[in-house]
Parts: sequence; structure tokens; C-alpha cells
Amino acid sequence: MRFIHARITEDHSDAVLDVLREEDIDYVVTRDESGEDALVVEFPLPAQAVDTVLADLREAGLDDSFTVIANAETAATPHFAELEERFVEGEEEDDAVVPEEIRSKARNMNPGVRTYYAMTLLSVLVATVGLLLDSPAIVVGSMVISPQVGAALTASVGVAFSEGRMIRDGVVSQVLGLGLAVGCAATFGWLLRSTAFVSGAVDVTTIAQISSRTSPGVLSLIVGICAGAAGAFGLSTDLPVSLVGVAVAAALIPAAAAVGIGVAWGYPAVALGAAVLLVVNILTITASGALALWYLGYRPEAWRERGSNAIRSGGLNAALAALLCIAVVTGAVGTVVADQSAFENATNDAVEEVLDAPAYDALDLLSVGVEFSGFGLADGPREVTIRVRRPADESYPALPRRLDDRITAATDADVTVSVEFVETRGTEGTA
Repeated sequence: MRFIHARITEDHSDAVLDVLREEDIDYVVTRDESGEDALVVEFPLPAQAVDTVLADLREAGLDDSFTVIANAETAATPHFAELEERFVEGEEEDDAVVPEEIRSKARNMNPGVRTYYAMTLLSVLVATVGLLLDSPAIVVGSMVISPQVGAALTASVGVAFSEGRMIRDGVVSQVLGLGLAVGCAATFGWLLRSTAFVSGAVDVTTIAQISSRTSPGVLSLIVGICAGAAGAFGLSTDLPVSLVGVAVAAALIPAAAAVGIGVAWGYPAVALGAAVLLVVNILTITASGALALWYLGYRPEAWRERGSNAIRSGGLNAALAALLCIAVVTGAVGTVVADQSAFENATNDAVEEVLDAPAYDALDLLSVGVEFSGFGLADGPREVTIRVRRPADESYPALPRRLDDRITAATDADVTVSVEFVETRGTEGTA
């Protein structure tokens, strides 16, 4: 529920109050004490009714130069129950909120500077521990305390409403915050390695929680797209946007921690691959959030006032410029993602084809892992690790070579294939 405070001039007071009466809205009018020839009108509304009612009041002459929309817990007025039936339960049901409230909600989700950076540091330290321990539970814990959702949605709202300041504030907060996260993860990883709390000989590329974040894949992009869109729906309705914070953090904080781990352990492929994923997720969250708001009918004020000619007469505004940058970067990365997905599919098909031979009936395929050392580009080396379970008394010396030949033929790429055998008794061997 919302409580509206608005100032109206004497010239438009009759028209504005007539609209309130026609809508059966209970209101109170007081004289403006500032000395100006104006009145102050106050009235409660269901959140779903604010956009419709304010639009009608603006047509009647309401001046938005002094309009306050506040949250309220309850209202005991003669016609408020009827308004709820119309806008919440009836034919006029619509849970959208006014653009001003969307801007305010996005800004209010940003904590103070000290809190923002402190919580970012703490969340990335937890994420780093979770990645090194290969613990999904700890990684999820880092997402819960991450404060990135406010900055991400501020940028999305800025793009949707073509507000350069909000775009700049959101992007700068994300860049500085995630830059701090990467630096802290790298420093923390270096300390763990130097003090031997974690062995420097550990191959971080074999840790599932890290290797899954070393390159932007289609599934990873879906997380960013859905997080941004969900944030936009949360902002544009009366739903709590805090529920979306974990989804936004899932696309950002673990990737930032993976970059730092790659730097600390001296794995450029891990660091650069995770950095690409991090940048792509930032862009996809911003773009999907802005596009979702546009889909819901929210537009820059200049576009609503001047119509479609605003784009031609005003030139390329901040929103279009931001979306153009996003499209260029994500388009380039999209080519890499498509190449990686095609390679992974061809590799999986080749492995299954080899293991389907009668000579390998006793083997069980456990996993196929692919590491893209060159970001999936055609001339970049790729490493394929295949884990299979075999009987303890059997050996398959020719299998690695057959897999190597078949994968190379299927992908036409520079491939290094390794096979890890897991014996049924629980001991492991590598070929």
C-alpha cells in the first residue's frame, strides 16, 4: 500500500479533486504553508493503483514537482476496500509500480560505501574458500552476503530509463566492487599458497567448482539473463527484490573469486577465462534487466513525451549507447560460446562412440571435462579429461589413443586427451 502526498495549484485543484472523487479515492486537502497559492492533497492507494491514478491526475494538471510516494502499513478509509477489490482482485488487477518507485527501489538497494566494499570483501573471501574446497554449500553462502544486486539493478534501471547518472553509478560500483573482489581473492589465494594452508602443487583446474567458471558457456549466460530479468520484475512489482540478490551474486562473486585463484596459482587460462565470464555476466544482467523493464512498458520519459521521433531527433541516447556496447561485447563472446558448445557436443559424441564398442562394455563413463586454454578460439589448445570406471583386474592401454584420434577427427582441433581410470575397488589410476 502507498500513501501519496502531492501539491496542486489552485488553478488545477478542481480538476485533480474531481478525478479523485470519480475514482472513489478518499483524500484530505490542506493549505500549502509555504506561502504559495497551492494545496496539498494526501490519499492512500493500493500499490497496483498508483501508476493508473497518477497518470489520470497528471492529465488533470497535477504537477510532479512535489509528489511523494510513501509506503504504508494499513488504511482505514471508507472506500479503500473497494479500491483493493478493483486494483488487486478485480478486472483492473496490475501489480506494476510507477517509474519513480522503480528508481527509488534500485537506489535504496545500494548500501553505504563502507558497507558495500566490506560485504564484497567478505563474500569473495567466503567464495574463494568454497571454490578451493570444492564446496557448493560454501559458495552459496558467499552469494547470500554479496551486495552486488543493488549496483547491477541500478545500471539496468539507468539503461531502461536512459538516465546516464544511474548507468554510470551502477557500472562504476560494479567495476570497483568486483575489481576489489578479484584483488582480495588473488591476495587471499597467494597467502594460502605461500603459507602452505593450500598446497601450491594443487591443480586448480581439476576442481569442479573452479573449472566450471573458467569459460562462458550457454548455461552460465542463462544465469545472468534470468537474474537480470528477475530483478527487473521484482523492481517493477511489489515483490521483495532482495530475493533476486542471490541469483545476481551467483553470476558474479564466484567468477570474481575464480579470477583471483587463477592469478594466485599462476594459471592464466583460469584467470582470463573466469574474467571473460565475469564481464559477460555483468553485461547480460544489465541488458536483460533493462529489456525486461522495456517489455513491461517502462520507457525513458523523453520517449514517452515526444514519441518515437525522440530517438531520431535526440540522437543516440545513453540507453541505446549502453545497449550497443553490451551487444558488441556479448555478440563477440557469443561466437566464442557457440564454438565452445559445439566443441563440447562433438567431444561428448566422440567419447560415447568409442566407448560403445564391444571391447569397452565393462567400462562406465563418469565424466568428460573440457578446458579451453584459448577461450574456445579455433586455434586455441583444448584439454579433454575423461574419467571412466573399470574393473580392477582389467587394463585398457589403447583407449587413450583411440579417444584422442576420434576426438581430434570429430572436432578438427588441437586437443590433448587424458583418461583417468577409477577402479571398482576405489583406487584410481591415470593414463
